[in-house]
Amino acid sequence: MGKPTGFLEYKRELPTDREPLERVQDWQEFHHHFSEEQLRIQGARCMECGTPYCHTGLMINGMATGCPVNNLIPEWNDLVYRGLWKEALDRLHKTNNFPEFTGRVCPALCEGACTAGLHGSPVTNKNNEYAIIERAYDEGWVVPQPPAIRTGKKVAVVGSGPSGLAAAAQLNKAGHWVTVFERADRIGGLLMYGIPNMKLDKKYVQRRVDILAAEGVKFITNTEVGKNYPVGRLLQEFDAVVLCGGSTSPRDLPVEGRNLNGVHFAMEFLYANTKSLLDSSLRDGKFISAGGKDVIVIGGGDTGTDCVGTSLRHKCKSVTQLEIMPKAPVERAANNPWPQFPRVYKVDYGQEEAAALAGDDPRQYCIMTRKFAGDEQGHVKEVHTVQVEWVNDNGRFIPKEIPGTGKVWPAQLVLLAMGFTGPENNLLDQLGVERDAASNVKAEYGKYATNLKGVFAAGDMRRGQSLVVWAINEGRGAARECDRFLMGSTNLP
Repeated sequence: MGKPTGFLEYKRELPTDREPLERVQDWQEFHHHFSEEQLRIQGARCMECGTPYCHTGLMINGMATGCPVNNLIPEWNDLVYRGLWKEALDRLHKTNNFPEFTGRVCPALCEGACTAGLHGSPVTNKNNEYAIIERAYDEGWVVPQPPAIRTGKKVAVVGSGPSGLAAAAQLNKAGHWVTVFERADRIGGLLMYGIPNMKLDKKYVQRRVDILAAEGVKFITNTEVGKNYPVGRLLQEFDAVVLCGGSTSPRDLPVEGRNLNGVHFAMEFLYANTKSLLDSSLRDGKFISAGGKDVIVIGGGDTGTDCVGTSLRHKCKSVTQLEIMPKAPVERAANNPWPQFPRVYKVDYGQEEAAALAGDDPRQYCIMTRKFAGDEQGHVKEVHTVQVEWVNDNGRFIPKEIPGTGKVWPAQLVLLAMGFTGPENNLLDQLGVERDAASNVKAEYGKYATNLKGVFAAGDMRRGQSLVVWAINEGRGAARECDRFLMGSTNLP
């Protein structure tokens, strides 16, 4: 695939980003883009490796290896190299409904499993994917394709995040009448309100939603099933239901001072900011502002990074990110071999911006929060922490406080970005679906069926907090099994 000697002749290159000091002044996406010639050179680096792991989507010792939606990466890299862009789009859409989303926000599990990266630099699969889909939109190749025949079956999809949209797209393609219920005022779920605009401009989410609507998918917003739309009505009016409500219960930090004003869950902060940005370009003031404040973000990961980047755009006084885990190694550890996704130290956009403004990475490692302290008005003013070391306790590692390492951090805004514990209970309790030990909907991977006949579950609501690409994988899989239930057989992949 590509040019057999391309990985030897050409170096891995990515487009540059806008300068950090420039991009923190606005909410626009910050990546520059390559010319066609540059993209074809990068496509040429995809080697004839014989057994490509990049598109396998395997789990090896609990670690993802390759693309969860099984993108035909060597094939469309070869087509990019040869300049066959429309054919590349056809191959890309065979496995991924929304490459414009994964091409922006996926961590590129495929690149971690790239054979060229075993002893060198992996192929720029993610950037190539982005280039294919955006060229396709520019050329007018992505158009509504409603099904030629309707089955007459009606399916409800609850939740319009990536798993819900993928399920809706596939079920509509099979000819069913699909209705998507969303409790927010805009369609997109995590894609719309969970990921900041500078990482995923919302016009691109709406662009795809408009295409789905033109293909026949019905979207109903401001409607929460189990609250202002009865569960009984849902089960009565539809032939099948696919639950894609996400994992939206945030992990809390039950320490002294947790109830002080100014201590918020990260998603409260990010959701309100994006809604205000879309509604009024932040002029309505209906968001939690970090402007002029010392901000403490507790927790790493993408959500923590997004809190850092958003706070900087609010022009905060300072921002510090506290992580209880140790700093990741610069190179793969012995227990993290290729082709697993590499767990190594990386500087994401938020940390890069903070370093450009303040001179240093905002992350502090092996830090445990002991308490929050407030002022006379009940507003947070300090975060009290202690350093920890991770020690082996009968085969499992636990954090142990290091005496004499207590520290007090000034903070007028604290953002809790420690992940999520599972789906919310209201709808699931009303339906009576079984739950697993982690409180997720109990449904076997690959089958997606709950204990209720005709009710399926997919995405974070079933597997727990995960990636957009895994949500798309599950939405597609649940659609396939739902179609099989409705029709007795299925042609969906």
